[in-house]
Amino acid sequence: MTNKLSHLDEKGHARMVDVTRKAATARTAVARGKVLMRPGTLALIEDGAMQKGDVLGVARIAGIMAAKRTSDLIPLCHPLMLTDIDVRFFPSHSQGELTIEATVRTVGKTGVEMEAMTAVGVAALTIYDMCKAVDRQMILSDIKLLSKRGGKSGVFKREE
Repeated sequence: MTNKLSHLDEKGHARMVDVTRKAATARTAVARGKVLMRPGTLALIEDGAMQKGDVLGVARIAGIMAAKRTSDLIPLCHPLMLTDIDVRFFPSHSQGELTIEATVRTVGKTGVEMEAMTAVGVAALTIYDMCKAVDRQMILSDIKLLSKRGGKSGVFKREE
């Protein structure tokens, strides 16, 4: 493994990586994050009783839209034709936690890790925005890549 950063040219200036010669392969990335909140806030979300409406439905759409727009947000990301984006939510009532998981797929020359993490981050921000009137203490936490497949580097799976 090389220590050379691919986003830097020979003079140390930021650049977009040239993927022209890379083969297009099936690529998948899974990311996860959490929104920590009061259990009562989570109950309001699940009951559909939040004043701004369907929190999880809006957050799911926000995450999907964010994954599609990642290259507009992260300067050196390549624009990608994504083939699948799945955003799911897993509540933990006893912990007052809402876990967000995003799976993103494409067939292309570069991976979708940033798209998966962007989906999680924007879904979490959307939840905060829609619920802040009742719980400003919410914490967005632990956004991380869980796994990725495809490309020259192959498979990555986070050890927990």
